[in-house]
Amino acid sequence: MTEQRGGPVDESCVLTEGPWTHRFVGANGSRFHVVESGTGPMVLFLHGFPEHWWAWHEMLPAIADAGFRAVAVDLRGYGASDKPPRGYDGYTLAADIAGLIRALGERSATVVGTGIGGMIGWTVASFHPSLVRRLVVLGAPHPLRLRAAIFADPRGQFAASTPTLKFQLPRYEHVLTRDDAAAVEDMLRRWGGPRWVHGPDFEAYARRCREAMRIPQAAFCALEGYRWAFRSVLRLHGYRFVRLMQKPLITPTLQLHGALDQASLPRTAQGSGRYVVAPYEWRLLDGVGHFPHVEAREVVLGEVLRWAKS
Repeated sequence: MTEQRGGPVDESCVLTEGPWTHRFVGANGSRFHVVESGTGPMVLFLHGFPEHWWAWHEMLPAIADAGFRAVAVDLRGYGASDKPPRGYDGYTLAADIAGLIRALGERSATVVGTGIGGMIGWTVASFHPSLVRRLVVLGAPHPLRLRAAIFADPRGQFAASTPTLKFQLPRYEHVLTRDDAAAVEDMLRRWGGPRWVHGPDFEAYARRCREAMRIPQAAFCALEGYRWAFRSVLRLHGYRFVRLMQKPLITPTLQLHGALDQASLPRTAQGSGRYVVAPYEWRLLDGVGHFPHVEAREVVLGEVLRWAKS
């Protein structure tokens, strides 16, 4: 991959060739870039921040080889998907994924989400339960657990959330993309476990994430989801969102969390099972930070396959 230096890059930088197919699919009024491999029951992968579909590039062929239709999407505002100025609220992001499942010709899917993608996974399963057959969440507390912990745990989750509080500043996207998006790599280093950050794969992965964040409007869109999460606390539609999210999940849910996660603390995530009335499992991953899908890929792959098949 050749990285352009110094300015914005074209969204074609995320259309990397491999044992998968790139497609553009219309759903919920926007066009989404999806990458798919294999046939069978669908497993839909939702990336986190500051990533894009590439987060799952090694998972896709492995899931496909196990007899599934593996699909990774660039979320609204990321990668090669549309970047509208609005629609980064919890309702719309959940409706995007519900619409995508239908647009891809499926009646339901196993949804696997990490970080922000995991938060969206919780919301889709809550708002559109018939479309989510099974849910796997990585590095993401239930949204109500996170909200409660930010207020109730000032030295813990509130302190851990301070980097994302900066996202509220106007035009902070220019800070994010300065120096070829060096801040993206800084976040990956801060939130990743030391074994991965100091390992052989980190630099190449960080370079991919930095390049994708320099696609025009991508940084602004990525921050808008965080901005909505904080602003909605004081607004009526945020109150309504909380009320709706209190409905117990009827989707079997597997929650994997890095023991060294410095973005979403394990003690914040651990109480999420109280919102699930279906079968629920929790697993803490030793030596792993906020990105289990790349830090402990084989473990996560095995767990996703076990959950999808069970």
